[in-house]
Amino acid sequence: MMQFLWRYVDDLVGKGLAISVLSEFFFYAILTLVPTALPLAILLASLMTFGNFGERYELLAIKAAGISLIRVMAPLIVFTVFLCSTSFYFQNVVAPKAQVKLFTLLFSMKQKSPELEIPEGVFYDEIEGYNLYVKHKNKETGALYNIMIYNFSDGFDNAHIIVADSGKLEMTADKKYLRLHLYSGEMFENLKSQSSSMQNVPYRRESFSEKHTIIDFNSNFNMIDESFMNNQYQSKNMTELQTAVDSMNHLVDSVGKTFYKEAVTSTYRFRDNLVKKIHSNKKSKIGCYKYR
Repeated sequence: MMQFLWRYVDDLVGKGLAISVLSEFFFYAILTLVPTALPLAILLASLMTFGNFGERYELLAIKAAGISLIRVMAPLIVFTVFLCSTSFYFQNVVAPKAQVKLFTLLFSMKQKSPELEIPEGVFYDEIEGYNLYVKHKNKETGALYNIMIYNFSDGFDNAHIIVADSGKLEMTADKKYLRLHLYSGEMFENLKSQSSSMQNVPYRRESFSEKHTIIDFNSNFNMIDESFMNNQYQSKNMTELQTAVDSMNHLVDSVGKTFYKEAVTSTYRFRDNLVKKIHSNKKSKIGCYKYR
């Protein structure tokens, strides 16, 4: 389980996921790991049990009492057969459903926006289409100082640049937008898209004492549709896998026959015609030499 967790730790850390979502993720991960862990657990338990029997001379005492080893292991054999049947049913019915739930949660976690935590002194690019730079911030009040914002929503060549002395960034109640309050700053906007001349590119400069803007930033956890796993082999049982294999074999055979017909009617026929033409040219040349 720890090995599985380390594989996807980058998709879990810093997303602000609820405990219920993480618990559900771990639960389905455990279900998918049962087919891998169960045989090893049975082997280890068997070795420990019969190892203790041999160490304490209990097997020797049983043998001396006239009880055969098969009779001693009969309950274990019955339990193993029952466990194999249960494991097969689990792998064929429960495991595909658990795989669908697990990968649905995993892809939903990957698409979730990270928690908003703007560092000091470096550019923050976790907001799509924006780069934010904050020189200093007050962790108690949430105030930001010496702010630079690069807005690339209209393209890299038409970036909007905002410079402000101070400001504050907060999330809306529905966690879908960011409210940005800026104070004492300037905004530079490239007007290249509005100009027909490529030599002289105008731009607009705006000075403001207070400016408020809204940025799209959906930080809610939205579960994606499970239908994207319908064509994946992890979501199919033995009957569905056999049906899919038959369908793919039929498709491969039909595609192979189509390619064969096209090759015969185009490539090889052209080659045969070319060989016949070469032979006819050789015969005509030989006839000309004989006539001379």
